[in-house]
Amino acid sequence: MDIPDFMSHSSYFSANDFLEKISNVAKRAGSKFVYASLILYYTLQSDRVSKREKALIIGALGYLISPFDVIPDAYPIVGLSDDMAVLLFVLRRVWTNIDPDIQLKAKEKLARWFDEDEMEEAADHLFEEE
Repeated sequence: MDIPDFMSHSSYFSANDFLEKISNVAKRAGSKFVYASLILYYTLQSDRVSKREKALIIGALGYLISPFDVIPDAYPIVGLSDDMAVLLFVLRRVWTNIDPDIQLKAKEKLARWFDEDEMEEAADHLFEEE
């Protein structure tokens, strides 16, 4: 399978830009969006992930950060739907390499921006459609 077009956005990825973007859109995007993003971010740092999977993750996170989206982020709610679709696509591809430690790190970071109910919603219903 070919890597989707969002790989052209991989040059936009950097750890600092990613964390800044996530903190800026956290409440607007919702806990599920942020949780998916954080899981991919921490999975990128894992030794259990192949170079190909890391390339997919970098492409997805670069797409998230990129100012050039299919649907511009300036449109409330709907503007992040293409970003969420890309994140979930890649998350499904690498899910078998995501261990509980990565999920815990993501939840700990998520707790800084969301209350307990929002966190449960994100963790329990990650792959359900918005």
